[in-house]
Amino acid sequence: MPELPEVETVKRGLSKFIIQKKIIKTEILNEKSFIGTPKNGTVKNIRRFGKALVLDLDNGFSLMIHLRMTGQLIYDGEERYAAGHPSENFVVSLPNKQTRVVLKFENGTLYFNDQRKFGFIKSLKTSEVQDDSFIKKLAKEPWAMTVEEFYEKLQHHKNSLIKATILDQTIICGLGNIYADESLFMSKIHPERRSGSITKQETEKLLQSACEVMEKSIEAGGSTLSNYVKADGTRGNYLDKFAKVFHREGKNCPVCNEKIIKIRVAGRGTHLCPCCQKKGSDND
Repeated sequence: MPELPEVETVKRGLSKFIIQKKIIKTEILNEKSFIGTPKNGTVKNIRRFGKALVLDLDNGFSLMIHLRMTGQLIYDGEERYAAGHPSENFVVSLPNKQTRVVLKFENGTLYFNDQRKFGFIKSLKTSEVQDDSFIKKLAKEPWAMTVEEFYEKLQHHKNSLIKATILDQTIICGLGNIYADESLFMSKIHPERRSGSITKQETEKLLQSACEVMEKSIEAGGSTLSNYVKADGTRGNYLDKFAKVFHREGKNCPVCNEKIIKIRVAGRGTHLCPCCQKKGSDND
């Protein structure tokens, strides 16, 4: 599933192609993938709420897009831009059997592909976007949250494991598995510590680390996305350039040279350095 930096990358990439362009036709190829009634119009703005994209139209309606696990957005016009779950769809002729919704513009086409059909596009009034049940429950993103707010939230979930807590989008929005592991490593916090044991100083470091790792990922074009697609399919390279622990089990820690290990925390594969991130006691 794409994480916040990947979705921010999609937003920035699509903006170059569809802002001020008019949707003249909406083709729904799978009814589960489109919620509401199509309202064609000119795209005035693209916003992001956590991992959801919102295309605001000039007619008072908006299109909320959530890619979920296997969603893709592929724009084919003056250039081809593709983002989302990497696959050969980025460079093949479209639509195909995985295409669920087609938005036809005056000078291009945006394809919403979704192999497993978990993603969706939802049409709703622009005035109702922030009251939508999906968006309304989202917490603040790391950039918008103060240390005091974050610390208070950790104390309200003091018995939960810190990894599980920061993955909860109602507590802090935007941290998925990759960036949770990277943020905890940068903060020298073991993912199995209880949230209530995290000190104010550690809370500040964790919040700073979350902002830093996601900012670096956005600059790198995300960790799993293709960017402007050529025959070779260019991909985001955060994992190659900046990741310290994620998917690096068995390799040496860049700080202490200890071997990175992988465990399961809150049902998720979790990467850490057992030397830099000592578990200790929750009462320490």
